[in-house]
Amino acid sequence: MFKNIYKNKRVLITGDTGFKGSWLAIWLKELGAQVTGYSLQPPSEPNNFEACLLNNHIKHIYGDIRDYAAMKTVFDQFQPDFVFHLAAQAVVRTSYEQPKLTFDTNVGGTVNVLEAVRLTPSVKVLVNITSDKCYENREWVWGYRENDAMGGSDPYSASKGCAEIIFTSYLRSFFHTPACKKRQIGTASCRAGNAIGGGDWGQNRLIPDCVRAISSGHPIDIRNPHSIRPWQHVLELLSGYLWVGALLWDNPENYSGSWNFGPGGSEHLTVADIVDRLIDAWGCGNWLDVSDFAAVHEAATLKLCCDKAMTRLDWHNTLSIDQSVVITVEWYKQFYRKSEAADMYNLCVRQIQYYAEQAQAGRLSWTMTH
Repeated sequence: MFKNIYKNKRVLITGDTGFKGSWLAIWLKELGAQVTGYSLQPPSEPNNFEACLLNNHIKHIYGDIRDYAAMKTVFDQFQPDFVFHLAAQAVVRTSYEQPKLTFDTNVGGTVNVLEAVRLTPSVKVLVNITSDKCYENREWVWGYRENDAMGGSDPYSASKGCAEIIFTSYLRSFFHTPACKKRQIGTASCRAGNAIGGGDWGQNRLIPDCVRAISSGHPIDIRNPHSIRPWQHVLELLSGYLWVGALLWDNPENYSGSWNFGPGGSEHLTVADIVDRLIDAWGCGNWLDVSDFAAVHEAATLKLCCDKAMTRLDWHNTLSIDQSVVITVEWYKQFYRKSEAADMYNLCVRQIQYYAEQAQAGRLSWTMTH
């Protein structure tokens, strides 16, 4: 996959101790890249970074994207070819508790990354990761397109909308102007739906809440059972990031800009639907509706339109939602067995290989029917 673009390339990932970042680091390592991660300590205990002993497989540097000088030193020493920026304060409810931290990280930290990219001659490609929550959510039934308005009521969503506006400013001012023809930087900003997969233990996130409850024999407390989200396995959205990054390497002019990566309509399901599927796959468990109408606001309906990625990148989701839930449960069950044979890094690799096989078969089917 990805035309061997990443083999022997120097790739810097911010946020490699997080759920998505750790999976991305594993995938890039298996693609033959020289991977360096820059991030804070893992955001939860346990976490995928430590479960997979990822520090033994890549070079990792602990640091904060809010610290520009420290991060720029890493850029100067590593001289990356690719930069994947995932580091963020990523939880809506936390953004209500710590709004300044959220804006400092998601807005100021993004400025620091963009500035480091601008001033590091080795960088040819930047893939900036924000969120489907960057859009001004009007609670409508249609999917948001890349050219819809940025916005956000809660501090997290607003911070991601701000980060997108800043990204566009750098794209137009520094990375794609007549003055920078000698060094065109392929620059994409990616927005994805809700990701599920093994190794996520984030606070106030659905799948981790389910896993913690089931593994301890407690019912699952569900705050918003009727909320609709675009669910997909973490490997789906990472495949989109990696594919657009590979295309930017050879053709920055055609592929720079913003991209949505989300599931088809059948995967836009309610929270209750996802929880029921997870309980079925696990073989036990039950949930309770603990809705609180006085709770902080979270969007009830959020969908993405991914026509641009499907048309211009020939990208689409590979796994059904049931396949995604099954391999997610498989990961957690192996972790909780706590046997010496539970090699979580290699389990991640096997699931990536399974995904790649399904994607290649699905791409052939997609091409024949479209």
